[in-house]
Amino acid sequence: MKILCVIPSRIGSTRLARKPLLPIQGKPMIQHVYENARKCALLTEVLVATDSEEIFDLIQSQGGKAIMTDSAIPSGSHRTAIIAEHFPDMNVIINLQGDEPFMKPKMLEALVSSYLQGDMPEMTTLACPLLPEDLNNPSIVKVVTDQHHNALYFSRAPIPYFRETIQEVPAYHHLGVYAFRKDFLKIYCELPETPLGKAENLEQLRVLEHGYKIKVNLTHEKTMEINTQEEWEKAQYFQN
Repeated sequence: MKILCVIPSRIGSTRLARKPLLPIQGKPMIQHVYENARKCALLTEVLVATDSEEIFDLIQSQGGKAIMTDSAIPSGSHRTAIIAEHFPDMNVIINLQGDEPFMKPKMLEALVSSYLQGDMPEMTTLACPLLPEDLNNPSIVKVVTDQHHNALYFSRAPIPYFRETIQEVPAYHHLGVYAFRKDFLKIYCELPETPLGKAENLEQLRVLEHGYKIKVNLTHEKTMEINTQEEWEKAQYFQN
């Protein structure tokens, strides 16, 4: 099994200027992401796909691999798919966003565990336990699954609705990292937008609306995406 991990990293963040190069606990954010991914022994190849010469030079200076890509590419998924075309021997492609400095190697192992066990789902993602206090937080994406751990729905709203007392159900805190079967990644990038995906502003809903499945693999670890100034400040003290 050959697994390619692509870390798409744009310099032009609208909410947090020059986000990939901001220091997190003394090291640029994108360097954290790359180094953590490199520690996962299951990955055949890890590289950063960027539109920034500064990011490119940083990764290269640390002995890492980076590829320059067009700044007009519309999304990280498209950037990942374009890179994947240059690696025809890979079976599985991971899209690891460049704002995930706390993604641990064992979390990536959990992400690809389905493929290593002989199952070949169209795509997989990660989820961790959902804390009761996070149920009503719209910044935390929730996912509910069927009895085979396939996603039924993702939402920023509290799902499911508990008519009486909160009880144990397959509802989780979704972590925004994805692995794709190589042939499905191209299909994924070509899927037209869908009503639920647009309503929630969650592109993974397009997969479900078009009738494909997403396998949700579980981890007990929690990570932290960095999208705002407040999250960047909290990241200086985050421990996982």
